[in-house]
Amino acid sequence: MQTRFSPAFLSVRQVRFLFLVGIYTGIFFLSLWFAYQLRFDFEIPPERQVNFWKTASWLIPAKLIVLYFFKQYSSLLTYFSIPDLLRIVTGLLFIGLLSLPVVALAPSEFTPPRSILLADFVFSVGGLSAFRLALRSWKESIDQQRDGSLSSGRHRVAIIGAGDVGAQLARELKIRHGMGRIPVVFFDDDPAKKNSHIHQIPVLGPLTDATFQNIPVTFDEAVIAMPNASSKRIGEIVSFLQKKKIPFSTVPSTFQIVTKKVSVSSLRPVEIQDLLGRESVDLQTEDIAHTIKQKVVLVTGAGGSIGSELCRQIIQYQPSKLVMVDHCEVQLFPVEQELLEKGYGGILFPRVASVTDPCRMEQIFSRFCPQVIFHAAAHKHVPMMERQPAEALRNNFIGTKMVADLACEHQTEKFVLVSTDKAINPTSVMGASKRLAELYITARQNEAETKTRFMAVRFGNVLGSSGSVVPIFKKQIAEGGPVRVTHPEITRFFMTIPEAVGLILQCGTIGQEGGEVFILDMGKSVKIIDLAKKMIELSGLEPEVDIEIEFTGLRPGEKLYEELSHEGEDKAKTSHPKIYCLRDNGASSFDGEEVYKKLNKRIGKASVQELKKLIKSYIPEYHPHLEE
Repeated sequence: MQTRFSPAFLSVRQVRFLFLVGIYTGIFFLSLWFAYQLRFDFEIPPERQVNFWKTASWLIPAKLIVLYFFKQYSSLLTYFSIPDLLRIVTGLLFIGLLSLPVVALAPSEFTPPRSILLADFVFSVGGLSAFRLALRSWKESIDQQRDGSLSSGRHRVAIIGAGDVGAQLARELKIRHGMGRIPVVFFDDDPAKKNSHIHQIPVLGPLTDATFQNIPVTFDEAVIAMPNASSKRIGEIVSFLQKKKIPFSTVPSTFQIVTKKVSVSSLRPVEIQDLLGRESVDLQTEDIAHTIKQKVVLVTGAGGSIGSELCRQIIQYQPSKLVMVDHCEVQLFPVEQELLEKGYGGILFPRVASVTDPCRMEQIFSRFCPQVIFHAAAHKHVPMMERQPAEALRNNFIGTKMVADLACEHQTEKFVLVSTDKAINPTSVMGASKRLAELYITARQNEAETKTRFMAVRFGNVLGSSGSVVPIFKKQIAEGGPVRVTHPEITRFFMTIPEAVGLILQCGTIGQEGGEVFILDMGKSVKIIDLAKKMIELSGLEPEVDIEIEFTGLRPGEKLYEELSHEGEDKAKTSHPKIYCLRDNGASSFDGEEVYKKLNKRIGKASVQELKKLIKSYIPEYHPHLEE
């Protein structure tokens, strides 16, 4: 039995394809017809009418075929942007250039005058663009009607920042109705954007009292879409919104957006790192790949705040193997799972091991022969280590010595020690133990037979790391206070975890000779009391009214302010404007093996006081807290 043809036998894609072929054929036919009309002053001679039909018989099919190869039948018709326009222009220009030799070689009855080809090109581009723009306008008008009908159930949002990020956010909020937000107005500091429109949304001036009084619309909340703005400007905007009692959030950081960790519409609360009052350092990472790509990289302390972020960033530079060492499997497991989910299972080698276990570490070095080492394993909590200096020495100094010795034995190319500003003129056991680690690797660098290049990186407090002041303050605020600050004048340098890790990787690239100690130009230090007040305000509360601030006094081993270099260290610029190199002159007289033997002999036997005095005998600038 013969089956009759029916549209039911065609898929949606095939129907759509046939529809577009018909529309495009009509556009090309009219374009060519108008080109002929224009060429002959709208009175086409009979012989040229025949020529028109013969030209159309080959030119229109050629255009349809070219558009197919330029994927103009599979693109979403209601989304038309500059890349779509460029593809149309490129495709039609290609067929226009291809037509020139045809015109020159084919019989004249099949070819039009060259002026007609030019006019036809212009009309074809215009016709296709008009068709696509009409469909886009139709869709946007439907969206506007739907937005109007649904806006009663959606929060009306003001977007602060009418740049690329703000425009992208507005578009996503308009499309993604499930987010429950509809953008109604932009605020922007750029006077050139004032009184303009983006996606049919008005752009006003900067967010000030004068602008706010004359605002033509109302809104329920604000989104700060200025990831590159200074922390000072963000602070001004936050203060204004808090004064007006307007809820607010912000977009992710530029780093997260560029690396596609999150989308622009993944809004988050404004956090204290946004208001530090110190400009974020733009680390140059172009050469990092040269240091890491196709190398075996070992990270100690891989489950910690710094170590885990090191693993996340290192893996993006395509090492041949990433060996992740941590003594705590509870911390190491989630980092491994996170990287496995991203598809890096083939190069991940997590190993549960302590850097103070020489046999276990020897197994790992013999198995993997690491070419680059980032040594982040350390005990870092100042008050806790102050009461048990033996553990600080065992992990921070002896652990570093063992890993450094294995690096030399296995001819590792680079060894980067993650150090701290507390190692400078230390007043704590933790800082002193890290200073001993710095001195040891620098002394090893000075040995003639050493092929490994040793270097250290110092930085201040890391926001969000375990034991940092920020999560402690958050917990105290959530519990209703008081927020406890040790001293009204205490100051600290701060940086974010990604920034700290970027510095470590950058310095690993800059260090070529070995023996360098790198520090970052971290700007101005931050008063902890100011930090506490800003965190209380970000919680929608008022310091000393809703949440009390209590001063508890400096703890044993704690400094009033931190330093970044010793008096005897020579500070020099590097290829990066925000990174400085120090030459540690104090390591020339440091006998690492002798210090290790004496300290290792006394660990576990000497009292807390005796160990502190013994450390001071090797680090004269150390000022220990000794109980009377």
